[in-house]
Amino acid sequence: MTTLLIADHENTTLSDQTAKALTAALALGGDVHVLVAGEGAGVAADAAAKLQGVAKVLLAEGPALAHRLAEPFADLVVKLAANYDAIVAPSTTTTRNVLPRAAALLDVMQVSDVTAIHGADTFERPIYAGNAVQTVKSSDRVKVLTVRTTAFAAASEGGSAPVERIEAGGDTGLSAFVEEKLQESERPELMSAKIVVSGGRALGSKEKFEEVVLPLADKLGAAVGASRAAVDAGYAPNDWQVGQTGKVVAPQLYVACGISGAIQHLAGMKDSKVIVAINKDEEAPIFQIADYGLVGDLFQILPEMTSKL
Repeated sequence: MTTLLIADHENTTLSDQTAKALTAALALGGDVHVLVAGEGAGVAADAAAKLQGVAKVLLAEGPALAHRLAEPFADLVVKLAANYDAIVAPSTTTTRNVLPRAAALLDVMQVSDVTAIHGADTFERPIYAGNAVQTVKSSDRVKVLTVRTTAFAAASEGGSAPVERIEAGGDTGLSAFVEEKLQESERPELMSAKIVVSGGRALGSKEKFEEVVLPLADKLGAAVGASRAAVDAGYAPNDWQVGQTGKVVAPQLYVACGISGAIQHLAGMKDSKVIVAINKDEEAPIFQIADYGLVGDLFQILPEMTSKL
């Protein structure tokens, strides 16, 4: 059995999501080849080649793949699929866009958010916002999987796989990149941070969110998250959203500030090692899964915590 692992990268850097997805790919058995698709992505390809367990790295570079749009990227995956028994990718914004299209073109089902591998054709995935675990057995010729990387440890370095350049393919003309607006931050990336401080709708405004949540996060060296209600209300940007329709995190410490604990939010953070909940409502559902709970006014508690750190 040979597996194609799609790397998550920013051309010049390889995301640690790739190393975690590699652990899942290796559990399928057989060789694992890593696909690095982009433009000027040689650095990311070299980093992938150093991961333990990688048999070969395929480097596809071209203008059509520079921003990893779904149409040209999926076409490339489909062309390579004939040589593989499984296609695996970390569950990221890019792969959630690309892999469903590739699976449809291959006429196979996609198994999403895999959290455990039980052989070459049997997998576990959460359903009902994480309240149940479904075991899926696929009979498709090629298995297409996205992996919830919080469930897997990162593969170590120490490998020396060869890097092979392959044809990138052309522009399909079905979509075009317009622009991207990047918000630079010195804080850790949300999905890989060891500490996350999240705020909810109870903060009341964007100004209050920034006034009490951000100083605590900065003191802890933490990433900042938010509930969907806070994002929808405009208190925090969309890329901070944690939950079923946002990002799934599993840090060493998760501090939930003014978050009631709706099931959709819990699905995105309940695997955190230590959960601290701060809420004035002692009946809030978040306290049912919290390791430490503090009932009180977060506008008094958070500044006091920040001052004592």
